[in-house]
Amino acid sequence: MMEYIGATGAPVKLDDVPIKDDIDFHFILSFAIDADSSGAPQNGIFSPYWAETLTPEAVAGVKSRHPNVKAMASLSGWSLGSKTLSWYNPRNRDLWISNAFSSLKTLIQTYHLDGIDVDYERFPKHSNDSFAYCVGELITMLKNHSLITVATIAPFYTTVAPYVELHGRYGGAIDYVNYQFYTDKLRSPKKYLEVFKNRTLQFDGNKVLPAYEVDGRGIQGDKFFEALELLEERGFEIYGAMIFSADASAAGGYYYEERTQEFLLNNATRTFVH
Repeated sequence: MMEYIGATGAPVKLDDVPIKDDIDFHFILSFAIDADSSGAPQNGIFSPYWAETLTPEAVAGVKSRHPNVKAMASLSGWSLGSKTLSWYNPRNRDLWISNAFSSLKTLIQTYHLDGIDVDYERFPKHSNDSFAYCVGELITMLKNHSLITVATIAPFYTTVAPYVELHGRYGGAIDYVNYQFYTDKLRSPKKYLEVFKNRTLQFDGNKVLPAYEVDGRGIQGDKFFEALELLEERGFEIYGAMIFSADASAAGGYYYEERTQEFLLNNATRTFVH
């Protein structure tokens, strides 16, 4: 299971989130951004902008208490304060990769991270293949140096193209696709099924995880679990799920985290799910 946490700056705590022992539970710290505090690009030098409560000690502590927990850093996100973020085509691609590798190595070692999630959400109109090359090479280097064991990508309906290119060229290094189904504003299990089927055709079907946004866009409430049941009825193997986010779930007592883990343990294809 994948759970984004820390994006709003609210004092959310890792230990408050319910974690079942038989679930491979991934916290995705949101976000690490290659920009300064004003949003100016830093050419691959990433800094942590997640909630201050998500300290290295907090990450180490929850992993110690729950050996089934992994922690990841999500890269970029939609905005930093009032500044909307965007992928930019680096003048020197190899320098961007080198900077990103070095800065993320420090973050990974400091925060006891196991992986990265790629969540760039805006791209230049006249883009080129720099995103696929830079990010793909970065993931490959991090894995080859045994700095991470898991890498995920988080496209949505307007960013499918660059992520399809990235996955097409570097799919062997990408473990899961956290497609943001809630951005499609699907309201019924039937529509969820249709879009899920289409996205599995664009990416490796076994990598695509159903996703839910708490108190947000798209399908809401128990209809999400009806959609999961429908996916399984139609032959899709549900290896896990993604929730955005723990920040929003806190007020409701983490109902969706509890229900999602119960579903995965009772209905999913594998006992241990990501």
